[in-house]
Amino acid sequence: MSRWPALDWPAWRDSALTLQLWTQVVGKVRLALTPWLNHGWHVPLYVTAHGLGTSAIATPRGLIEIELDLCAHRLAIRSSEGPDRGFTLEPMSVAMFYRRVLAELEAAGTPVRIVAMPNEVPDPIRLDVDETHRAYDAEAVHRFWRALVVVDGVLKRFRTGFLGKASPVHLWWGSFDLAVTRFSGRAAPPHPGGFPGLPDAVTREAYSHEVSSAGFWAGSDAFPQAAFYAYAYPSPAGYEHARVEPSAARWDAGLGEWILPYEAVRDARDPEAALLRFLETTYRAAAELARWDPALECALGEPRRPRAVPGA
Repeated sequence: MSRWPALDWPAWRDSALTLQLWTQVVGKVRLALTPWLNHGWHVPLYVTAHGLGTSAIATPRGLIEIELDLCAHRLAIRSSEGPDRGFTLEPMSVAMFYRRVLAELEAAGTPVRIVAMPNEVPDPIRLDVDETHRAYDAEAVHRFWRALVVVDGVLKRFRTGFLGKASPVHLWWGSFDLAVTRFSGRAAPPHPGGFPGLPDAVTREAYSHEVSSAGFWAGSDAFPQAAFYAYAYPSPAGYEHARVEPSAARWDAGLGEWILPYEAVRDARDPEAALLRFLETTYRAAAELARWDPALECALGEPRRPRAVPGA
């Protein structure tokens, strides 16, 4: 399989919608069990060597970890206090998935209650009664994960070129995107909120400080193609007219973001380099226009090479 697999949103739409809702069930478990962390960083999932996972979650009984294994196609629940549990990922309704996850957690000694209304999706159906979304094309889901693996690596490399506060690479299950965010260190004006299915208090806490953010999404009915994106909050004057590379990148006025089609990266002679140019030029435009401190920047990290410290 290509390192950058083909992603055809219309072809795997039904499985993508189901998978997103399954990740919401898993993500809401992490949300319910974890103390609030700045900018909602306790909420997302992470790309793993086999799929998407919560990382270790502390509970009164010890640690648990939940993974959607998209290679073996299995939901795995691992506990520091008992045997692994789980079940096969196959076509099943979101409601069935919801019941099985909570039942396995209870059997593992970690009963949990989650808010059953999904977040940030159009026309939401409660997770515990959703019999509509039930598709699972294992091959298509695996292809999507393979794309996440390579994108995750590029985003992590890009993250090393910044000395200031920067988020881990997160898979946000509400908007179903993989993202990394840099912070200027300055407070931002209160965010107006207004995102469907996301409380304004959550949005305002997430955007309490100036950011330059970039990431990747698989597509949606409103935007039916896989793409990379970049935005700044607050968006500095002139950002939409910045010089951004590669040439396939464009400003989307409706989204208020820079967009680069996944296929343009996939077809590039050096896809990783093309994506890095997009990440670096969109950040550079935001940082220069908003007058971020240049001392926050540094060269990209290299394995086994300590970062040089001026004057040391």
